[in-house]
Amino acid sequence: MEKKNLRIVFMGTPEFAVGSLQRLVENGYNVVAVVTQPDKPVGRHASVLRPSPVKEYALAHGLPVLQPQKMKDEHFLEQLRSYNADLQVVVAFRMLPEAVWAMPRFGTFNVHAALLPDYRGAAPINWAVINGETLTGVTTFFLDHDIDTGRIIAQRQFPIPDDADVEYVYDGLMQLGAQLCTDTVDLVLSTDGNAPSQPQQDSEAHHAAPKIFKETCAIDFSLTAKRIYDFVRGLSPAPGAWCLLTPCDANAPAQVLKIYKTAKTGKSTAGGALVSSAPDYKAANTHDQPTSVEVGTLKVENRRLFVATVDEWLEILELQPAGKKRMAARDYLNGFQHPEHFLLK
Repeated sequence: MEKKNLRIVFMGTPEFAVGSLQRLVENGYNVVAVVTQPDKPVGRHASVLRPSPVKEYALAHGLPVLQPQKMKDEHFLEQLRSYNADLQVVVAFRMLPEAVWAMPRFGTFNVHAALLPDYRGAAPINWAVINGETLTGVTTFFLDHDIDTGRIIAQRQFPIPDDADVEYVYDGLMQLGAQLCTDTVDLVLSTDGNAPSQPQQDSEAHHAAPKIFKETCAIDFSLTAKRIYDFVRGLSPAPGAWCLLTPCDANAPAQVLKIYKTAKTGKSTAGGALVSSAPDYKAANTHDQPTSVEVGTLKVENRRLFVATVDEWLEILELQPAGKKRMAARDYLNGFQHPEHFLLK
């Protein structure tokens, strides 16, 4: 069978999935239909419906689009069967019932943005950066009954630089995932639907990657500078790590402050001054490292903004006050009076 004859149904929703769909379409694969989430209500009164990035791409290229509310809906299943797909490709979509993933004769494979079995879940890119990983990647695997547990077809690795944020890793994995997607389709074609695959070794699953909520993004300044540094870049630029700018005067209200970029200084908070750490000083990922400065304490030196963590001063480079745009800390300091009267919590 040639690729123009292999009938593919593609399933995905966010921009990350567009990379794989685009590569399939532009390289002449026979995508017969696209399945994506229903349009999302947006606006002040939720009166405007916004299509997903996958839907926008599909319509722009003349592809039929299905948007089921429920994946087990019989009308949707009848529509899906009518496309007589040989293979289904899933990228950043939702959990599928067996009635869907078992429908094509060659099965259904997923492109996951992690090196499975590690980082199973909805937010693998964010959690890999938050946890300070230096290596991640993409995996294709056949779907089965449990989420992200199917037989692995192929994997590709992707290094994470120490200064990379989620946007950098997201873009890199989107392109790598698109390449692996078509490579996997080619493997399915060349083996007449019998692509070799291996069961996942659960003993290698060290981290979960659950969905991220607003409360997940709250910064804990009692952690080490390294962990906070990774936490911030793991949520930047979206959804954004946040904290409360809290006046020492208990009668004044706290304000939400988003932090998008920080820098490690290597300077101990011991003694309170911005001084270099002693050569034998070790940062530890524990809360028992003694400090003489309250965590969350702010300090300004040479128009640079620093916050005290459990072990070192962390420089804040980019932030966003409530109701304002993202800005450099230097610009924020123009209107920030008496930082010593505030704590970050």
